[in-house]
Amino acid sequence: MRSRLCISLLIGCLFFAMGIPTGFAEEQDLAPDARSAVLIDEDTGTVLFEKNSRDKLPPASITKIMTMLLVMEDLDAGKIKLDEKVRVSEHAASMGGSQIFLEPGEQMTVRDLLKAVAVASANDASVALAEHLAGSEEAFVERMNERAKQLGMTDTRFQNATGLSEPEHVTSARDIAIMSRELLKHPEITNFTRIYQDYLRKDTKKPFWLVNTNRLVRFYPGVDGLKTGYTSEAKYCLAATAKRGDFRLIAVVMGEPDTKARNRDVSRMLDFAFSRYTNYVVYRKGDPIGEVRVGGGDPHKLTIRSPQQLSILMKKGEKPGEFKRKILWESLKAPVRQGQKLGSVLIEKDGKTVAEMEIRSPRSIPRAGLWTTIKRVTKGVLFYPEDAKAPEDEKAG
Repeated sequence: MRSRLCISLLIGCLFFAMGIPTGFAEEQDLAPDARSAVLIDEDTGTVLFEKNSRDKLPPASITKIMTMLLVMEDLDAGKIKLDEKVRVSEHAASMGGSQIFLEPGEQMTVRDLLKAVAVASANDASVALAEHLAGSEEAFVERMNERAKQLGMTDTRFQNATGLSEPEHVTSARDIAIMSRELLKHPEITNFTRIYQDYLRKDTKKPFWLVNTNRLVRFYPGVDGLKTGYTSEAKYCLAATAKRGDFRLIAVVMGEPDTKARNRDVSRMLDFAFSRYTNYVVYRKGDPIGEVRVGGGDPHKLTIRSPQQLSILMKKGEKPGEFKRKILWESLKAPVRQGQKLGSVLIEKDGKTVAEMEIRSPRSIPRAGLWTTIKRVTKGVLFYPEDAKAPEDEKAG
């Protein structure tokens, strides 16, 4: 897991920078009961439908998507482990609302606390994890807001790790889609969010039955997350994700009047997208993208692999052959720093770019030493910057 975080940070996949492309956005109201909504393709981030998606609203427990994201990132970085024990503080145990009734001094694994957050939306488990990761809930909230800033979530301000109502604790449907998409870069999270029912403390005197607050996990084919939310101020909210084949969607609704309306609007959004769109996978995670040469470097060439799936969003009836894939390498000369841009993958249709992925170096490449350079000269493999120019242009299909 640690290598996944490293690679995803260094060979970053940025579709249209921090923005979300909107060329497919539907005009009809697919979520008539929602105060705010957005529907996106998870792979490209393309908006398929939006309604008041930039309105700043209280998100209730959808807040916990950011809590889960920071947990998953610390797991990937090796800072914590799923099986390590977390000691519950007085503060964590005092949380009201949805909870698993943790007691002060009780110890529970990161795995079980994360399950409690993902399935039962437990406020006490959220705060216990927050304190474990950052020392205090306040310090964790600072991390939440910093991560939101990094992701371009400009409509968001977090005040706690749970979503319990506080003044100025707000976000937007657009920002929820952004952090949901980031969380799904950690596919293990759906092992938790897809659970419909389970137990905690199963073999103890105090077993606790978990039932998923997202009923669509059970009743809508392909739904495997992500998070519900409700307070009297926020009303009923949901960030849902569903996958069929390689095609994954994210649907967000905020301010719904009741759970039936919430589920009905999300189902309508998903039905719309699955009936009209599909995708074509250009690269799966780990597929080789190409080889870039580094003038005077040691090594003098580097094989680049895709850090995650890259696909083309298509209306049904379109053909993959209508799209072109173009790989543009930078002219590179050593030294190359870790994370430096090496080039870009462009997906084009009718001369317009419909998807773009930046390619960044997974490692530093120093200048070759004198002896290495001499050996290359004798073997005829001394590369100069102009050798690195290797654009490719081919049909995506």
